[in-house]
Amino acid sequence: MVISKDEINQVVKKYDKNKITICTIGSHSALHVFRGAYDEGFRRCAICAKGREVPYQRYKSAEEFIMVDKFSDVNDEKIQQQLRDMNAVIVPHGSFVAYVGLDRIENDFLVPMIGNRNILRWEAERDRVTKLFEAANIRKPMKINGPDKIDRACMVKFPGARGGRGYFVTDSPAGFDEKMKLMINKGWLTEEDRAKAHIEEYVAGDIYCMHYFYSPLTKTVELLGMDRRHEANIDGLVRIPAKDQIEAGLQPTYVVTGNFPIVARESLLDQAFGMGDRLAEVAEKMVPPGLLGAFCIQTMCTDNLEFVAFEISARQDGGTNTFMNGSPYSYLLYGDGMSMGRRYSREVKNALAADRLEDILT
Repeated sequence: MVISKDEINQVVKKYDKNKITICTIGSHSALHVFRGAYDEGFRRCAICAKGREVPYQRYKSAEEFIMVDKFSDVNDEKIQQQLRDMNAVIVPHGSFVAYVGLDRIENDFLVPMIGNRNILRWEAERDRVTKLFEAANIRKPMKINGPDKIDRACMVKFPGARGGRGYFVTDSPAGFDEKMKLMINKGWLTEEDRAKAHIEEYVAGDIYCMHYFYSPLTKTVELLGMDRRHEANIDGLVRIPAKDQIEAGLQPTYVVTGNFPIVARESLLDQAFGMGDRLAEVAEKMVPPGLLGAFCIQTMCTDNLEFVAFEISARQDGGTNTFMNGSPYSYLLYGDGMSMGRRYSREVKNALAADRLEDILT
């Protein structure tokens, strides 16, 4: 049974609004969530898997830690009750989605979270992403309908928050089979993943991942930052001459290992705002209540100065780690120090002040 908005509202009604705790899983992009909550005056709780708690303890990220054997244990009713007892509000990010699981988030995890839990599945299913892009008039790469239809350079991707793990480029059906075998041998994919492959034309350009925040309180979309990814081993391969690349015999991979901030030329910002505004508008109609809170559009910018979108994150994206103390874009709106994590806590504070907390939670 899918958790309804009414059920969440009933939980929120029992909360002590003067003692809200900002909480998330200690992974992915949690550090600035916790720092931002501190800066906005909230109590913090970090859910940490044993053996992965060190960064959060060393950076004094929370007043309370919930230790679990594995992140999926957060689904246990005892832990959920513990979170509700501390008036917890969950900030979702990629690891939260991956480890808690979409089915459990939709059906079992009865703890209020900032954002729309019903849209998280849309980011994981390529056909649904395509529907959103088409409705928002956002250009996307052409889809290739099956490995046997590959007739040009293509990017092959797979569902879920994988951080690029298992992705590959190929230009033929034979190349697809070869790369699949390689990824299966690495343990990054399984035979079952073959049927889930999403194949699209490879668009040459610069990567721009754009980080937005949509506030249902003000009905505005804010562009708060941009980043690019460090990816192994492709970034290492392109640093050596082509002759040496061939002789090395290494297959490129696209595993995200880190992020770095970028700034687009100002003439491109109209496009960036237009994409964010249109996506938020159609999402509200197609998956109500829409893209509440943070979302990201991952794009390539071509030499025609056109953004081509290839993925979305319908929650806080890992690239937000690049502006823990603010970005050039968040500075224009808020001055120094506005991370995406802090923006979440600012939204909670504003909602509390307006007596509209239920409006930002699902």
